Amino acid sequence: MQREHVPYVPPERTLPEVTRKGVVLGLVLAVVLGAANTYLGLKVGLTVSASIPAAVISMAVLRAFRRYNILENNAVQTAASAGESLAAGVLFTVPALLLLDYWTEIDYWETTLVALAGGVLGVLFTVPLRRALIVEARLTFPEGVATSEVLKTGGVGRTGDPADAPAKGASGIAALVLGGVAGLAYKFMETGLAMWRSTAGFAVRIREQGVAAFGIDLAPALLGVGYIVGLRIALLVFAGGVLGWLVAMPVYSLTADGASFIDGFTEAFRQGLAEAGDAVRDPTLSEVAAGVWSGQVRYIGVGAMLIGGLWSLVKLRKPLGQALFQGLGSGREGASAPLRTEREFGIRATFVGVLGMVVPIFLLYWYATRSLGVLPSLGIAAVMAVLMVLTGFLFSAVAGYMAGLVGSSNNPISGVTILTVLTAAFTLKVLGVPSDLGPAATILVAAVIACAGAIAGDNMQDLKTGHILGSTPKRQQTMQVLGVAAAAFALAPVLQLLHEAYTIGSTDLPAPQAGLMAAVGTFVFEGGLPMVMVAAGAGLAVLLVILDEVLESRGAAFRTPVMPVAVGIYLPVGLSAPIFLGGLVAWLVARAYRRAPDRKEQGVRNGVLFSSGAIAGEALVGIAVAVLIAFDMHRFIVVSDAGLVWPGLLLFSFLAVLLWYVGVRPLYVEEERA
Repeated sequence: MQREHVPYVPPERTLPEVTRKGVVLGLVLAVVLGAANTYLGLKVGLTVSASIPAAVISMAVLRAFRRYNILENNAVQTAASAGESLAAGVLFTVPALLLLDYWTEIDYWETTLVALAGGVLGVLFTVPLRRALIVEARLTFPEGVATSEVLKTGGVGRTGDPADAPAKGASGIAALVLGGVAGLAYKFMETGLAMWRSTAGFAVRIREQGVAAFGIDLAPALLGVGYIVGLRIALLVFAGGVLGWLVAMPVYSLTADGASFIDGFTEAFRQGLAEAGDAVRDPTLSEVAAGVWSGQVRYIGVGAMLIGGLWSLVKLRKPLGQALFQGLGSGREGASAPLRTEREFGIRATFVGVLGMVVPIFLLYWYATRSLGVLPSLGIAAVMAVLMVLTGFLFSAVAGYMAGLVGSSNNPISGVTILTVLTAAFTLKVLGVPSDLGPAATILVAAVIACAGAIAGDNMQDLKTGHILGSTPKRQQTMQVLGVAAAAFALAPVLQLLHEAYTIGSTDLPAPQAGLMAAVGTFVFEGGLPMVMVAAGAGLAVLLVILDEVLESRGAAFRTPVMPVAVGIYLPVGLSAPIFLGGLVAWLVARAYRRAPDRKEQGVRNGVLFSSGAIAGEALVGIAVAVLIAFDMHRFIVVSDAGLVWPGLLLFSFLAVLLWYVGVRPLYVEEERA
């Protein structure tokens, strides 16, 4: 039986949340962090979650004022993180229009409309999802938990009085600071100084043509995520990675189709080196394995995520229905007023807002297909606007569910974007859009929903933080909309500046995710999409659903939900391995308290605080490096993945042991008196 949730700030207490200084600070951070992550995403295909860095920055800035409080801090980071997450949705799709030669430069108004419409939709979709995934399903949302711990430990307590320091004790603050220093120092030495490689792994040849691979990303943040989500989820994610890289990859590579794919990949690899002016060589075994995964195996995860997302909505139909029913009934005469911590945008207002967003989305889609003629383009725009809004809710639910499992930084939002691109491309093809226009129209159509999914996943983390702290959801949703608006109007100029300076699609700024989306859209219209892999993933998901239902009916302690396994297949195995290790450390810490259960809560919490600090430290360095690069100051740092592996392995292993020690320390050392 789950314990009743008790917010950090009680519902009966009201503190200023949306303030003028908070709004200004939140909007500035939304633009700055969004711009920094835009470059980082175009460069390496990944972004860094801004929730914890924004929380730390807001605490530092707000302390300069006489009055501030923890809920105001949370409101600032909520707006700021919206900018970063919106940047992910934009940079994964919009630059593809340059790669497809549909644009020669970034179109300001189209890009802004895509970002604004998709971002606002994402905020609106989280209204019913908040109750379903946070209140009812009680998903972990590891970065939401980490952010709340950072704010509680470094904030100002429950009353809003700066003199009211949080009663967390010296050990809790020490654990947070220790984790932060460890994560910051490790990431700076690895990324900023390139003292060791960021990954360790190997690939092996099986028979003549088969290949299998395994690896681990040496990232303290992933170790912390695993600790926070726990062993069960971490194990399922890791199982998906093992299934993809050690089972599906060798099986596929040993087939005739696999051999043909590897030959084609090798030829394309050599041609790419020749075009870049580099020495021509054959790819290494590790590079072949990465090519097989990115070109084939990861689509098993896409198919599994599609079925998993649909099944998640089926399983969540009751809490979603309750959220809609309660929202519709809240305005009726005689209905009891909700607690402050349950006040949010009304369902009626949300529904009207979604309908209102259909209009600009329809106009955008009409503009994208206007060359087909007035009547055909109007019909296509109407169908796609309605379809994309409906599927947008599904994909936002998938993104929110995945964020609840593995966090925002590790949330494979590109998988959701691929699902969106596939849906849009197949529909446009059925509606008769020709192949010369289809891929570009697909990107414009899908970009809106990609932004909605990116915002939904990140905002659910912020709403989880607010749920723990006792924030008013409506205030957070207001800050989310403001953060989206600020970032939406700033991202197009940032993209254009980067394109003029480096050329998007060049070796300096390859935009790998946008290139993938352009390729997927082209595959649908011209052939080449690995539908066998997508179907295999869907079949695997069905089997997992059946197994999970059987285990549930028997009351088994271990279950097999689809989404963690699907995420594990889609992610590189190097990401799932440290998550599993973190989950294993959490299990070892909990097991150590079998004879001292009275101290278990303190020990587990100290581990969460250390993990939160590690996530914060690594994220801050990632943001700092991105800012330095964005402002052409990267000569002060070294960004390289060359170097030795063993120093990183040793230090990473030490951090895992240190995390365990922080968790079990209350067993051996008496807590300091307040």
